[in-house]
Amino acid sequence: MSRTAWRGWILPTVVLLGLLTAWELVVRLAGIPAYTLPAPSLVATTLWANFGSLAGSWWVTLKITLGALALACAGGVLIAAVFALSPTIERALFPVAVVLQVTPIVAVAPLILIYVESTSAALLLCAWIVAFFPILSNTVIGLRAADANLQDLFRLYRATPWQRLQLLRLPAALPYFVAGLKISGGLSLIGAVTAEMVAGAAGRETGLASRILEASFRTETPKMFAALALLVATGVMIFWAFNALSRWLLGPWHASESSPLQ
Repeated sequence: MSRTAWRGWILPTVVLLGLLTAWELVVRLAGIPAYTLPAPSLVATTLWANFGSLAGSWWVTLKITLGALALACAGGVLIAAVFALSPTIERALFPVAVVLQVTPIVAVAPLILIYVESTSAALLLCAWIVAFFPILSNTVIGLRAADANLQDLFRLYRATPWQRLQLLRLPAALPYFVAGLKISGGLSLIGAVTAEMVAGAAGRETGLASRILEASFRTETPKMFAALALLVATGVMIFWAFNALSRWLLGPWHASESSPLQ
């Protein structure tokens, strides 16, 4: 067994299984009722029995999450590039992005659901608001992080602003963009779930958050945990996917991936 495999996936798996086993034993030995805290085995059984009905809701949540993340990537990179080309526009518009970031989505989601006619579009907008700023902020920082000596060299050769952006600043910003992508991946899921809970309370959406609310009203705690397990699995898959993307993009040349901690 290689040391890399042990530290990479075997050790985390052993820890996770140990925590689940401890949870199972505590519930069984303490006689905790299922409506208070279901055992992992009961959660797994409930998930298997209700997967057909939960899968449709999971797909709704996943579509909103991935759609918001795609829009956040496109908008964040495009606006960051505009900011890099025009500091005046950046000074004028960056405070607006900050306002979007610091406004609690729980407070603004009911207003968006009122003003936007389509519930799906409203949920997408809510998730986008949460996911947008980390990508914009990290990409702007990355565009500014290009080596000063290389910037002087580009000026010496009379490179145009577009050439400096394309050939120097964007490659320098790639590690920062990937870091922002990892953050926004989880935030887009949080934004989608938060918006779903606001909309689901009125019975207008069928995402996993709405199913959790529905189960809570009926005191179906195992079903709540089953839906929550799907949400957690979705977040973990998004995180792993972006970790793999980071290794693929940055591994051959950037220290953050090519020099793992010993």
